[in-house]
Amino acid sequence: MLSKPAKRYKVILMNEIILDGESLTFEQVIAVAYGRPGEPQVALADTAKDAVNRAAAAVQTLLDRGEVAYGITTGFGAFKDKIISREEVERLQRNIVLSHSVGVGNPFDTPTVRAIMLIRANTLARGFSGIRLETLQLILDCLNQGIHPIIPEKGSLGASGDLAPLAHFACVLIGEGEAGYGGEIVSGGEALKRAGLAPVTLAAKEGLALTNGTTVMTAIGLLETWKAKKLSDLADIAGSLSLEALHGTVLAFDERIHALRPHPRQMDTARNLRNILEGSEFVRDFDPSNVQDAYTLRCMPQVHGACRDAVAYAEWLIKLELNSVTDNPLIFINDDTGQIEVLSGGNFHGEPLALAFDYLTIALAELSNISERRIMRLTDEASNAHVLPAFLTENGGLNSGFMIVQYTAAALCTENKVLAHPASVDTIPSSANVEDHVSMGLTAALKLRQVGVNFETVLALELFCAAQGVDFRRRVLGSDKRLGAGTAPIYMAIRNRIPFIEQDELMKPHIDAASRLVADFVFGELRGV
Repeated sequence: MLSKPAKRYKVILMNEIILDGESLTFEQVIAVAYGRPGEPQVALADTAKDAVNRAAAAVQTLLDRGEVAYGITTGFGAFKDKIISREEVERLQRNIVLSHSVGVGNPFDTPTVRAIMLIRANTLARGFSGIRLETLQLILDCLNQGIHPIIPEKGSLGASGDLAPLAHFACVLIGEGEAGYGGEIVSGGEALKRAGLAPVTLAAKEGLALTNGTTVMTAIGLLETWKAKKLSDLADIAGSLSLEALHGTVLAFDERIHALRPHPRQMDTARNLRNILEGSEFVRDFDPSNVQDAYTLRCMPQVHGACRDAVAYAEWLIKLELNSVTDNPLIFINDDTGQIEVLSGGNFHGEPLALAFDYLTIALAELSNISERRIMRLTDEASNAHVLPAFLTENGGLNSGFMIVQYTAAALCTENKVLAHPASVDTIPSSANVEDHVSMGLTAALKLRQVGVNFETVLALELFCAAQGVDFRRRVLGSDKRLGAGTAPIYMAIRNRIPFIEQDELMKPHIDAASRLVADFVFGELRGV
C-alpha cells in the first residue's frame, strides 16, 4: 500500500532542518518522514533553546512558590481538582505517560512516526509548553539516530489531542514501551541504550506537554494531503488517457467556458487538461453527430477542480497547524514584569483538522467515483458507442477481458462511500463528562488514509484500462498516431511494465505493476526516479 512504503528513499530534499517552532514547512516534514535517520539532521535554533529554557524555569518557579497550576500541581482531566504534592510531581508526569499508553491496532509506519516526532518537537520548541531542553533534545536525538517508537493507530478521540498515541511516543523517552531500531523492535530502554542515549526522568509539566496536542492527526493529514496533490495531477492524466481511448473531445476544456465560472482550481484543471492533451491525434474536433461527451470526460475540470479545492484547504490548514502550540496548559511570561501565567485553553481540540480531513476524504472518494465511471465507459461497449470492444477484449465470451477489473474499482469506491461519512459530526463524552465534546480528528485522518489508498488503486486500474483502449484505437487510427504531450509518457511507462492483454491471463500481477507505477508517480522525486 502506498501509505506504508517499504523502500528507502534515495533523494533527500535538504541537509539540515533547524526548528524554531514557527517556520516548519510541508517539504521539511516530507524530507524527514521519508529520509534516512540523520538525513536531514534536525536541530534546535538558538532562539528556541532560549524560549524552552525560559518556560522550563518558569515551571520551576511555580513549583517553588507552591502555586496551583493544572497539570503541574494538579491531576488531569476529571482529576483537575486533585492537588499533587511537591514530592509527587515527577511521579505524576511519569504516571500520565504510562496510564495513557492504551493504544490498540496496527502500529504506524515509520514515515508517519518520523513525521509525528518532528512535528511534536517543533511544537515544543515554541517555548510555551514548559518542557526542559534536555527532554526536547532527546526527541531530536531519537529522530536523528533512527529510534522510532511503536505507536498503535487507534485510541485517540482528538481531544485532548492525540493522548494515547502520543503517550506511546513519550514512553520511549522514559525507557518504557517499544521502539524500532536497527531493523528490530526492542524495548524503549534497550533502543536508547543501543544508540548511546539515556532515558529522562520527566519533570513537572513534561508528561502533559508530551502527550497533549494534535500532532498525530496533523502528521497523517500532512502526508495524505501531500500525496493527494500528486494524485490529483495523476487523475488529470488518467482521465485524459481515457478520453483519448474513447475518442473524446477537448472542446469542453476551452478557457472561455471556464472564465465564465471562474473557480480558480476549475480553471487550473482545464488548463492542465489542455496541456496534457496538446498535440493528441486521438481526440476529435467538432463533430455535428457527436457534439459533447459524457460527464465523466466533459466535466473533469468542474469535478477535479472542486476536489482540488479540498486539497488546497487541507494544505492551508495544516501549514497553520504545523507551527501552532496545541498542548494545555500554556506558560506565558510577561517580558516587562516577569509575571508568569499558566492559562488553560483548548488548542488541543482537533475540530479544525477533523473537518478538513472529512472534506478531503469526500473529495478523494469523488475522484475515485469519477475514475471508476470512466473505467465503466471504457469497458462497456454500449456506453462508449462501440468505439472499443466489450470489456476491452477480442473474442468476448471466451475471454472476460477487463470485466472484473471494473468490479474491483467499484468495490473500492463503495468502501470509500462508507468511509466518507464524516467523523467530525460524531462526539462521545469522556473523562467523566469533563471532556464532553471531542473532534474524532484521528479517526478522520485514518479514514482519509484508507480512502487515499483506495483512490491510488482505482487510478492504477483506470490507467491499466485506458492503455488497453488506446491500443485498440491504434488499430483503427494507425500505430503512428500521437498521444498528447502529457499522456504519451504515462502510456509508455505503462507499456514498459504491462503488455497489451491479447487474451485472458492472470491479471493480478498487471494490477500490481500499475500500482507500482502510481507509487513512482507519487514518490518518484524522493526515490530519484
